[in-house]
Amino acid sequence: MSEFCTVKTSDTDVSVILKDMIMKKIFAVAAIVLASLQIVKADDRPVTFSQLPVPAQTFINTNYPDEKISYATKDDDFILPDYNVMLANGVKIQFEHSGALEKIESRAGIPVELIPFQIRDYVKMHYPDAIFVEYEIGKRSYDVKLSNRLELKFNRNFNVIEIDD
Repeated sequence: MSEFCTVKTSDTDVSVILKDMIMKKIFAVAAIVLASLQIVKADDRPVTFSQLPVPAQTFINTNYPDEKISYATKDDDFILPDYNVMLANGVKIQFEHSGALEKIESRAGIPVELIPFQIRDYVKMHYPDAIFVEYEIGKRSYDVKLSNRLELKFNRNFNVIEIDD
């Protein structure tokens, strides 16, 4: 003879368990949907020069007036888009959604006029033979890469806060 163990559950217990299972499934589906949207939205879409923000157009016309644009893209991230431009001479430029310069890089060097004079002076004093090959404006810092492979990080007061080789 076998004994059966019976567990007495109330309708309230079953209801709580069912609600918990449903909520977990809803959260899982929501996470998958959000992840899918982020992947879909992360693609770069080609844009024309005239579709770039006006400050970005002005930057290119001022600093590279005779250079042709190989391509320009709008990177639709989840909140605010970035713009990427590749010039025919190999210069890569990234602009914020507003059109403000975010990053510029070129193996042949970038115009020193684009670098704040405090950073130019520091580099000229400590690395006189190096040229700037990358310049990035961060939220709290400025980053530069030099032709001698050094990477320098400056705070907003233009003090060196990191040197990496």
